[in-house]
Amino acid sequence: MDLMSLLGLTLGVGAIYIVMYWGGTVHLLWHKDAFVLVFGGTFASIMIATPWSIFKNVPRALMNVFFLRATLTPRQVITLLVGYAEKSKRSGIGSLQEDVGQLKDRFLSDGIMMAIDGLDTELIRENLMKEIIFIRKRHYQVSNVVRTMGTFAPIFGLLATLLGVVQVLRGISDPKSLGASMAIAVTGTFYGICSANFLFLPVANKLEAHTESELLLKEVIIEGILSIQQGDIPLIVSRKLQAFLAYQLREKRKSS
Repeated sequence: MDLMSLLGLTLGVGAIYIVMYWGGTVHLLWHKDAFVLVFGGTFASIMIATPWSIFKNVPRALMNVFFLRATLTPRQVITLLVGYAEKSKRSGIGSLQEDVGQLKDRFLSDGIMMAIDGLDTELIRENLMKEIIFIRKRHYQVSNVVRTMGTFAPIFGLLATLLGVVQVLRGISDPKSLGASMAIAVTGTFYGICSANFLFLPVANKLEAHTESELLLKEVIIEGILSIQQGDIPLIVSRKLQAFLAYQLREKRKSS
C-alpha cells in the first residue's frame, strides 16, 4: 500500500471535516443534486472524450495509486544483473537461459533472450527503447484521462452554481426557497473544486510519478543487459549501473 497516498487522503478528508465541524456545517456538505451534476457530468464527459481502449485501463491504474504492485527497486535490479554478469562470465551468456523462465518481468526476460540470441547491441537497445516509448505513451493516456477529469469537474461545479443562481432568481419572491437554491450553488462549486484539486489532479500526478519510476527501472535493465552482452566483469557492470542510476536521478531532479 502507498502510505503517502493514504496519508494524504486521510489528512485532506480530516482537514475538511474538522473545519466544517468547527463551523457547525458538516451536514451541509451533502447535496444530492449537486453531487449528481458534478460527478455525473464529469464522468459522462470523460466517457465521451475517451475511447474505450484507453478508458478500460483507468480502474486498474487507479488501484496502483493506493496499492502498489510488487516490483523490484533499482538497487535490487542492479544486484540481480550483477549476479547474471557473474554467471555469464563463469559459464557463458547462454547459461542465463535457465534463469529467464523464472523471471516475472517480461521486459527483463525479453532483453536477456535477445542478448542470448546474439542480436546486435544497437538492435537490442532500439527494440527495448521502443518498448519504453510504448509504455510511456500508454501510461500517459491513462493519466491524461484522470487529469482531464480534473479540468471538467470545476466546470460542472460552475454549472451547478449557475443553476442554483437561476433557481434563486426564479424563487426570489419566496424567501423560503432561497436556501435550497443557494445550497446547490455552493455545494456544486465545492464538489467541483475539491474533487479536481484533492482527487483527480493529485492522482494524475501520482500515476505519472509511478510511470517515471517504472521507466527508470527499465532503463537500468537495458544498460545492464548490454553491459553483460559486451562481456563486462561484474564489478564494471555494478559501477556502470550505479553511475547510470545516479545520473538519471540527478537529471530528473533538475528537470522537475
